Amino acid sequence: MLALDDPAFLSRFHSGFPVQRIGDSPFFAVGSWELIADVVRRPQEFSSNLTATMVCHEDGSVSEFPVAGLGDAMHVLATADGPRHRLHRSLVMPSLTPARIRALEPYVAEVVDTAWTEGLNENTIDWTTAVAQRVPITVVTELLGLSHDDVGDLAHWAGATNVLIDGVITPGQLTTATTAVAELTAYLGDALDRARDDDRAGTPGRGVLADIASAVSREDLDRPSAVMILLQLVAAGSDSTVSLLTSAVRMLTQHADVAARLRREPGLIPAFIEETLRLDSPFRGHFRHVVSDTTLGDTHLAAGSHVYLMWRAANRDPDHFDAPPTIDLDRATARSGHGSHLAFGKGLHLCVGAALARLQGRLAISRLLSATTDFRQTAAMELTLVR
Repeated sequence: MLALDDPAFLSRFHSGFPVQRIGDSPFFAVGSWELIADVVRRPQEFSSNLTATMVCHEDGSVSEFPVAGLGDAMHVLATADGPRHRLHRSLVMPSLTPARIRALEPYVAEVVDTAWTEGLNENTIDWTTAVAQRVPITVVTELLGLSHDDVGDLAHWAGATNVLIDGVITPGQLTTATTAVAELTAYLGDALDRARDDDRAGTPGRGVLADIASAVSREDLDRPSAVMILLQLVAAGSDSTVSLLTSAVRMLTQHADVAARLRREPGLIPAFIEETLRLDSPFRGHFRHVVSDTTLGDTHLAAGSHVYLMWRAANRDPDHFDAPPTIDLDRATARSGHGSHLAFGKGLHLCVGAALARLQGRLAISRLLSATTDFRQTAAMELTLVR
């Protein structure tokens, strides 16, 4: 199996091989911070359209699974280019402005507190199930304006669907993901139709769903694109934060000194969240389609090939970060809360939900640290707590 997180593989990106072809496939992994930034600066040559994903087989070989053609209408928001991307982003951003995120903080804090309280079993808690998986999908459901009764199904669909965007997928995962995409698409199509009925009746709903329904009614957006935008927001918006919350606690169980300092100085929790994002980015990477023959660094790339931007590798690039494997709460970029790591991408396609993910991370870790004096990981992500 292809191990993109294998330390030996990752180290090659920082020792003379910043661009590496994956076997004899048309995929090239890019792992240096500077070259990834170069790709992002060249959208005319490197399209964000998700035209294919890598399928990894048991014998270690990699094949290409076509997703959609270059310029196909199914490319929306994160995988759209140019004016189409700007339109889709403009429809989503009103619900994710700094003022809106600040207004959501009491609600997110309540969701975190409820998840913690209901998940607590004497002095243990299954962090993944009780908090990391529950909080993000609940918040995304509220933000979009979907029914909270469906969070279980939405969480399942989000996890299964997101692997298509994240990079490497096995044949078994591909089958599961295809089924999840179909089921989630049908669910969101029904929700959109109901929201459009409400809009036409003069009783519009709430959240992003209502905004997108209005755009479809105005014919600013077609229905298939609207459904795909909602699908991306559910899948990426929740699953990426699940990863953040899980990684943050794993790091704290491995670094008791960091947990102790955060208890003494809770104002450093945002810096810790940035270091978590840098060291264990929610997405391993994302694809770009090579539009025309070009070069990246010293590597020739033919039109129709694909580059895989490895955020996790770039975020450990020693040419960009001092002591990259280290959790450094005093790292200047970490303390700012808007560091130069690439966990949420870069440039025009910077993740629209980055601020919301940071908020959930800060509140969830604050709740854990304030409610305990120590904790240790016992099984999977079950924590034994000292209070």
